Amino acid sequence: MQNVLISPERKIFQHHEFADLAFLLKRKRELGYTISLCIPTLNEELTIGSIVRCLRKALWEDISLLDEILVVDSGSTDRTREEAQAAGAAVFLASEILPELPSATGKGENLWKSLFVAKGNLLCFLDGDIRNIHPRFVYGLIGPLLTSQEIDYVKAFYERPIATTGEYARVGGGRVTEILIRPLFSLFLPELSGILQPLSGEYAARRSLLEKLAFPIGYGVETALLMDIYRMVGMEKIAQTDLDERRHRHQSIFDLGAMSFILLKTFLKRTLPHFSENPLRQFYPDSQGYRLLEIDPPDWERPPMISIEAYQQRSQQGKTSELCSGICVSPVNMNCE
Repeated sequence: MQNVLISPERKIFQHHEFADLAFLLKRKRELGYTISLCIPTLNEELTIGSIVRCLRKALWEDISLLDEILVVDSGSTDRTREEAQAAGAAVFLASEILPELPSATGKGENLWKSLFVAKGNLLCFLDGDIRNIHPRFVYGLIGPLLTSQEIDYVKAFYERPIATTGEYARVGGGRVTEILIRPLFSLFLPELSGILQPLSGEYAARRSLLEKLAFPIGYGVETALLMDIYRMVGMEKIAQTDLDERRHRHQSIFDLGAMSFILLKTFLKRTLPHFSENPLRQFYPDSQGYRLLEIDPPDWERPPMISIEAYQQRSQQGKTSELCSGICVSPVNMNCE
């Protein structure tokens, strides 16, 4: 990567364009930024430890690009929180953040509450089930924010292979994206159909943008954020970075159906003034034939964080504790796999 600031007209990047971490660190210090990595979790004990160890070593201990690594957990029943803490993350239980508010659980809830506990003015979000973690998942996303003041939100895209009989097929992941979200965007918001992975859980943004947005408490959060950011700041403020490939666990067709139901409701709420809110009906085969199950997951939304009184007070008071920083001691070993 050359030490040249990126032209704001370019909005699609490759992660290797930002592999010069010394240059990114210089830009971070010149701009006076702090950077928080936030990972929402629920029962991710198999992957969260390796994710935190890899990124802490490469981007905090070897070079102080990150200022903190936070894990915000929904109440895992496995060892997710213990594994994350042992690997060096600051671990929070979502229910203990802003406990005076009505309780809720879900991915969007964790992301929204991470805004309250994180200290950075640049925030990077990663899912906790990544199996091929590499520092590019972070520097590829924060790089555009550090090198162009014209970009406010950076979305990851990648190939999403799917496991079949113990091996990975190159395509097949991202089923909800291709079957539901891309067709909806193509019909109603054609500019957003150019977002290659609209449901990716890997993205980075400026706090000044995120704090103005409502967050659905569940799986609708990525769809809502993308639609609302597009309407608030336009496509010219949105960038994408190619991170090559992402491997993760895949959900059952019934789980994907429930996810699609939530995403569709999120989309319709932002597109149509009125629509009938009925539960999802799913049929499961069993020994007696088929069993009907009706589900209606909660889909309410948290208001913009900037409207929360405790957040306003925290912002006015400034930082109450000094951030830990890493020490640049050696060249970074980029191979975490």
